[in-house]
Amino acid sequence: MVQKNLTFIKILPLVILLSVLSNSQKVFAQQTKKKATHSKTTTKRITRRKTVAKKPSAPVFRFRTVIIDAGHGGKDPGAHGRYSKEKNVTLAIAKKLRTAITEQIPALNVVMTRTTDNFVELHRRDDIASENKGNLFISIHCNSNPEKATAENGVVLLVYGYHRKGEQMEAIRENASVFLEKDYQKKYKGYGPNSAVNAILLSAYQQKFRKQCIRFADLVNHEFKSVDGRHSHGVKEQGVLVLQQSAMPAVLVETGFINNSKDEAYLNSSEGQAEIVQSIIRAIKKYKKDIEQQKN
Repeated sequence: MVQKNLTFIKILPLVILLSVLSNSQKVFAQQTKKKATHSKTTTKRITRRKTVAKKPSAPVFRFRTVIIDAGHGGKDPGAHGRYSKEKNVTLAIAKKLRTAITEQIPALNVVMTRTTDNFVELHRRDDIASENKGNLFISIHCNSNPEKATAENGVVLLVYGYHRKGEQMEAIRENASVFLEKDYQKKYKGYGPNSAVNAILLSAYQQKFRKQCIRFADLVNHEFKSVDGRHSHGVKEQGVLVLQQSAMPAVLVETGFINNSKDEAYLNSSEGQAEIVQSIIRAIKKYKKDIEQQKN
């Protein structure tokens, strides 16, 4: 009996040790499992937080489409020179501008309001621009004054705006095209010879683009003056209807006085037309870069 008790006493510490080790392993396993579960939960929370915190990136603005408007056309000849008509000169320049943009700025889409000698109503020109989601509207014209022949020469850049009636001569001449349209008073909200105020009221929509209009006009004017060395009458704000109704930045370029003999020869020459086109191209490149940097 004594021998058995001695044996039990010797074995007891070993049993206790094994029991302690077993319990320790169970506790360790439970703690490890809890840590793993906690870690997974924490990871899920962090992932959820990251998912919630992450905002979709704003779409990058791209200057994509230029609308080229060849002034007048068809039954509307525009101004007359000694041997040429404005509608033909503007179409020739507009086509060359389209070709130059396609070759030199291939990323841009180019849409023309007319490609032949046809009459396009002013409101339809703006519809074409809006339908094609234009980013810039460039209307090509030739200037003139009431004299049959004039010593006045050079370029003028027009943006839509309000000035006194006596300073609206270019606008009055360019807006004369509406009288060739049916129901022009309904289409242009009562515009007529006795309601000139309607032609020069700033629309809220166009006012939104005023700074951009002036920016592009200044760039073109700089190219004409500083690079080509042409005389310029500067950038003017006038109530030109084709600009007023456009839903985008819009500039009318008076490329020269068609009733000035030197300007007329320049406007009809391939060299003169090419020079005008390249001045506008350089301005478009600068404007595109500026506007994309501002919006992105």
